Amino acid sequence: MTLTKLPATKTNKRPNRNLLFERIMALLATLNYLLVLFDLTYIPLRNFWLQGRVQGFVKLGNTEWTIPKEPLILPMLPITDWYDWVKGIEPNQDTEAYLNQVDTLEKAVVGKPLQSPEIEAILADLRRQSVEMIDTNPFQVANKTGTLEKVKNEMRDRVFGTEQASSKDAFEQFWSLDNLNGESYGDEIAFFNRKIRPLMETNYYRPIGENGEPVNNFGLLDFPFFLIFALEFLGRTWFISRHRTGVSWLDAMTWRWYDVLLLIPVFRWLRIIPVVIRLNQAQLIDLHKIQRQASQGFVAGIAEDVTEVVVVNVLNQAQAAIHQGDVAKFLSESTRKTYIDLNDINETAEIVKLLLQLTVNQVLPTIKPDLEALLQYSIGKAISDNPAYQGAQVLPGVESLKINLSKQLAQGLYQALYEGAKGLTQTDPVFDELLQRLTDNLAESLSSEMQAQQSLDQLEYLLNALIEEVKVNYVQRLSEEDIEALLDQTRALRQVKQT
Repeated sequence: MTLTKLPATKTNKRPNRNLLFERIMALLATLNYLLVLFDLTYIPLRNFWLQGRVQGFVKLGNTEWTIPKEPLILPMLPITDWYDWVKGIEPNQDTEAYLNQVDTLEKAVVGKPLQSPEIEAILADLRRQSVEMIDTNPFQVANKTGTLEKVKNEMRDRVFGTEQASSKDAFEQFWSLDNLNGESYGDEIAFFNRKIRPLMETNYYRPIGENGEPVNNFGLLDFPFFLIFALEFLGRTWFISRHRTGVSWLDAMTWRWYDVLLLIPVFRWLRIIPVVIRLNQAQLIDLHKIQRQASQGFVAGIAEDVTEVVVVNVLNQAQAAIHQGDVAKFLSESTRKTYIDLNDINETAEIVKLLLQLTVNQVLPTIKPDLEALLQYSIGKAISDNPAYQGAQVLPGVESLKINLSKQLAQGLYQALYEGAKGLTQTDPVFDELLQRLTDNLAESLSSEMQAQQSLDQLEYLLNALIEEVKVNYVQRLSEEDIEALLDQTRALRQVKQT
């Protein structure tokens, strides 16, 4: 057969345009989902986005990897300056005022002695704000009480060398003239800017909206995506309803149910479902292998139980039919029931004729040499076993006589068999009548004998016992069969078929 390549048409180009559109929408959905993930993780990761600092420890399994005490600072973009408004995040007035007062101290120290009244007033205000910060805990609003504890521990360790002392006393002493006097001022301020300031800068204030939840403006960012996906959903489902017979617009919307997840403003993390489906439809990822493995795992999980239940149920139905006397009913009805002939043809006789014709015209000529050789060997062996031949075997010419006789008899038997079978294939009304009478009498006689109570009881017992043995022997083998091995064989057959 010669394959002819059809010329390119507009219809052939449509799938390419559709694929391009699918890929654009799939990438747009992926971008939207990445934005959703960023929004969901922004608050927990805000410290990193704010300062680019990695500090603390990481636990992998049973191994705890401690990062150096000095934080690792990475170059960062001003992401918090761009995104804080989305979460309604504002600077905390208390911690902001505290850090501004420290900046004021650093500016006032330039060109002035520490013992000046202006600097003493600044230090007194810092001591007051420190005590107030510990008492009021401005970090609680941002759920950062742990950060305040870190600040207190760092200050205790710096002033007293232990974390068991009073944090208020530590701040009081740290912001005292005695502690900052002389060359120690530069070291203390450097410690504050390196350890305390970054912790306090992470604090923020997030107002509560009218719904009782913290302010979240993510809907404003998500609205353009919502508008695009909503228009696409309406257009796509309308197109499906117009081009699919018997599919209404509502049916088409149900068909594309997963796209609705791109439109709802809650549980946005569920958008991973339409994103993955769209990426697969756009041929950007391949989910067929995952789908095949998942379906095979499901089959492996239920195949054993389903197979056993189905087989046992079929066998139980057969046993129930035997106990209810269906075998006897079948035998009795088969003799009383008038046979309905639909085409005035005796199918049994015709089948026998067909088999005879095939045997005579095709099979026997093909196997003639082999059949004659077998007959000749059998006849020769029968002659050799005859005591008379064994006594006359010593006479000259007896062996060749045996061979010629065996060959002639074999050919004669084959020819007689062939002619007899050939005669049966000829149209013969007498033969047809005799064959029909034979089959009818055979069926009637067999059915009558089997309806005898003793024979019927024996038959039902044997059938029931046979089914029980099948249950014990073969159904258990089905349950013990390695389903994974069967799946491996199935996969191998598929690969052979593909190649």
